[in-house]
Amino acid sequence: MKISTLTLVTAALVGVCQTAAAETKIGFVNSDRVMREAGPAVRAQQRLEKEFEKRDQELQRMAKDLQAMQEDLERNGTTMGDSDRRAKERALNDLNRDFQRKQREFREDLNQRRNEELASVLERANRSVKQIAEAEKFDIIFQEAVYASPRIDITDKVIKTLSESK
Repeated sequence: MKISTLTLVTAALVGVCQTAAAETKIGFVNSDRVMREAGPAVRAQQRLEKEFEKRDQELQRMAKDLQAMQEDLERNGTTMGDSDRRAKERALNDLNRDFQRKQREFREDLNQRRNEELASVLERANRSVKQIAEAEKFDIIFQEAVYASPRIDITDKVIKTLSESK
């Protein structure tokens, strides 16, 4: 008697679980793809490139100057007088220190601006995901997963929705 009651309860639970699983609508969004391909993300990247282009070019010019000074010092250092060589080494060290400082500031500023831009895009993407979820009656939408079947992937819909909204 005990075994049949346990079997009956187990069968009922399995049936309820299968019914619940059959009615659950699950979706998946590839956030990395959204941040690479969606219109607002692409425009944000273009804004960043334009905003930091001059500073990047200045850093590239400084790097070339540093390399030229280093090569000149290596090539002509043995024929220079001690005071000239020390002056050139000091100038090289000063320029190198200035270059490293500017490079560090550039990276920090770029990272800060990128984070600001991406936070804005991510906020808009999350709103789009929520709109899609409500309109299509999803129970849950995942943004991180080890594996997601293409059948439940709604990334293209999110990218399209984001690209259509201005």
